[in-house]
Amino acid sequence: MFELTNLESIQIGMASPEAITDWSFGEVTKPETINYRTLKPERGGLFCERIFGPVKDWECSCGKYKRIKYRDKEKICDKCGVQVTRSKVRRERMGHIQLAAPVSHIWYFKGIPSRMGMLLDISPRSLEKVLYFASYIVIDPGNTDNTKVEKYALISDAAYRQLMAKPEVERGSFRAGIGAEAVKVLLQELDLDALSQQLKDEISVLIEKEKDKET
Repeated sequence: MFELTNLESIQIGMASPEAITDWSFGEVTKPETINYRTLKPERGGLFCERIFGPVKDWECSCGKYKRIKYRDKEKICDKCGVQVTRSKVRRERMGHIQLAAPVSHIWYFKGIPSRMGMLLDISPRSLEKVLYFASYIVIDPGNTDNTKVEKYALISDAAYRQLMAKPEVERGSFRAGIGAEAVKVLLQELDLDALSQQLKDEISVLIEKEKDKET
């Protein structure tokens, strides 16, 4: 029999967008929780009965279906859309929120070491400025020889506006971004397979050098 006391280790990973959608019982579209007039969960909110299940056992939101006589059917009310089942499912069901823009997960940003910072060769402090909309980051310097900006360089809002106003920048392919969306673009440009092979080759060379020293 499985017991938590016998647990030796546990591995935690990020769920894919497809897995999250598969687990979800519906999309949360409102920040509201309880309607102050009816004292019932707001439809589409964080406590929505259509998504998470009924507040009362065997009773839908509108009251069309009530009591335990529906326990073998687990009907979905054709009026309010709430499944007639036990209220305990509210502790088991998941909903999801469709983000309007990408956000950074704290595990990969604030972790020690910063995974995103290591991949992009950017310090955590600089990465924080980009993610928190304090600085722009250069995605593509383009034809900007006169501006002396390099890829991954951080520029202020004022400097970004000055750059965009220059004719040579307008004609070129200069691109800079801000927030997690810009970091996402830079991460998508990485060839992780090639980077992995490069690191393996470098490690092999270092191991060979250490062996030569020992002999």
